[in-house]
Amino acid sequence: MMLLMTSPALAVTRDDGDDPGPGLSVVETLGLFVLAPLAIFAVIAGLVMVLDKSKKQEV
Repeated sequence: MMLLMTSPALAVTRDDGDDPGPGLSVVETLGLFVLAPLAIFAVIAGLVMVLDKSKKQEV
């Protein structure tokens, strides 16, 4: 019932102290949310493989 009483129009009004920064371009967004996590994953995976101390089994 409470959900029916809320108005999405209230999301348009700005709060006191709300100071959003400039928007991101498509390239910046892809770099921040796609390329940066992939790069971090690659670095961690590379470190794990390089620093792996286990010995490989010989057949």
